[in-house]
This record gives sequence, structure tokens and C-alpha cells, in this order.
Amino acid sequence: MFTRDLLKQKEVLMKGTVKWFDDSKGYGFVLTEDNKEYFVHWKSIVTMSDKSRKYLVPEEEVEFDLMETDKGMQAINIIRLFPNS
Repeated sequence: MFTRDLLKQKEVLMKGTVKWFDDSKGYGFVLTEDNKEYFVHWKSIVTMSDKSRKYLVPEEEVEFDLMETDKGMQAINIIRLFPNS
């Protein structure tokens, strides 16, 4: 678990597409329009219900915030723009 000392949240809303996401491992990467890649963890995916399955589909569009961790920038608060398409 991260501590507050290790995290510096950026208030930047980004748009991108899912490069890949391994549902069994619970992580993947999103790619922004300017070709930057950010790590995604399943716990950072926003759903309508806490009981909803949290996953991403390659090539789907998402919006997200960025957070700096001790391992670099990471995508958080990931919202699937078209979850049923």
C-alpha cells in the first residue's frame, strides 16, 4: 500500500485508449494521444457499483487522472467512456 509521503496526485484529466489489460493479473496500460503510456491497476477503475467487475478492453476509450508514485506516473480514476460498446 502506498503512503501519503510517496504520492503526489496531479489534477489533470487525460484521455486515452487501453493498450492492453490482463484481466487475470488485474493490470495493464493506457496510451494517450501523444503516445505516452501509463500503468493501470484494476483498483483504479471507476464503476457504477463497488460490486461491479473492474476491467478494461483493449482499444476502448477512457478518461483518467494521473498520480505520481514511487515507481512513476500511474493512471487513476479510470472511467470507461463507452462501457457497453
